[in-house]
Amino acid sequence: MKARRLLAIAHKESLHLSRDWRSLALALAMPLLLILIYGYALTFDLRHAPTVIFDQSQSRESREFISLMTGTPYFDLLGYAGDEKQLTEYLIRGQAMLAVVIPRDFGQNIAAKRPASVQLLVDGSDANTSRLARGYAEAVTAVYSRSVLLEAMETTRRPGQADVRTRAWYNPDLRSQNVLVPGIIAMVMVVVAALLTSTTIAKEWESGSMEQLISTPVQADELIFGKVAPYFAIGMLDVAMAVVVGRLVFAVPIAGNAALLFALSAIFLSGALFLGIFLSSALKTQVLANQLAILIGFMPTLILSGFVFAIANMPQPLQWLTYIVPARYFIVILRGIYLKGIGLEILWIEALLLAVYALVMLVLTRKTLVLRLE
Repeated sequence: MKARRLLAIAHKESLHLSRDWRSLALALAMPLLLILIYGYALTFDLRHAPTVIFDQSQSRESREFISLMTGTPYFDLLGYAGDEKQLTEYLIRGQAMLAVVIPRDFGQNIAAKRPASVQLLVDGSDANTSRLARGYAEAVTAVYSRSVLLEAMETTRRPGQADVRTRAWYNPDLRSQNVLVPGIIAMVMVVVAALLTSTTIAKEWESGSMEQLISTPVQADELIFGKVAPYFAIGMLDVAMAVVVGRLVFAVPIAGNAALLFALSAIFLSGALFLGIFLSSALKTQVLANQLAILIGFMPTLILSGFVFAIANMPQPLQWLTYIVPARYFIVILRGIYLKGIGLEILWIEALLLAVYALVMLVLTRKTLVLRLE
């Protein structure tokens, strides 16, 4: 492999890319668009859930409970219902996500130090959001119950009473963006790599210029690395863009080593680029190569990598399938460096698997391209 021929192929591909402004715009604008859409639209947090209250007690205790609930950023008081029919109308029309029914004897039971119940009605048509709303409402109820208990005991602790205090490590505020933004980097790299490079050699076959390349002394390795080089530079630029946008727009800092993050990102990017070149050289059709790149590159990264859906919650066969998805290991690396600040002393297995993935894709791409050039 000679550097001169490799640089010539890279220069040729860079010229094609610069003249194809659509592909260049896709490579630069799509990552920014993805990180903004996923960062803002995709969230596991609950904020400002519309809430309606049917307060039958009309007591000081019920007003304290309502004030505690509506004083949090999780619930917005939509209004008070005068009866059960009006309460049901809010839920049927989708105006309210949560309905709170406070019984008549609520204040009396609290004053008499007896158990008091509150009914929570949740719109289950959106299962995930309703589950969050119910959990937050139960947490608020637990806080109120604790305050009432402490007031009744007139002390903060009894002898022998357990005092449980929880603390979230690595993501103390439990912000969804802190978890999602690192994963978006993997999505960005797959889009740039697999979708763009999957058409580069197929384009040569369709335009007839591949026959001219075959007639030259260029070798398969020179063609592969020459084709990959411009997209590798763009991919790393997109990684830097995603890191900067994540820090400035979503306030997600890197707790670990940024240089290690870029180094391991380069390994994952190389594997994704070789995958695109492999599909492009094997299929010889731009449309088919692009569609297959989406099917085996983008979709597994979105669904089976643990980026959005927890792998532990998947059926067992799908959990086994995730082991062949490279993005699974890259997501672990990203979140480990971003949130936990850990290094290769813990992430070396994932880094090794990514290197194996890149090497396997390089070997497959080279064998396929050698057969095509013969």
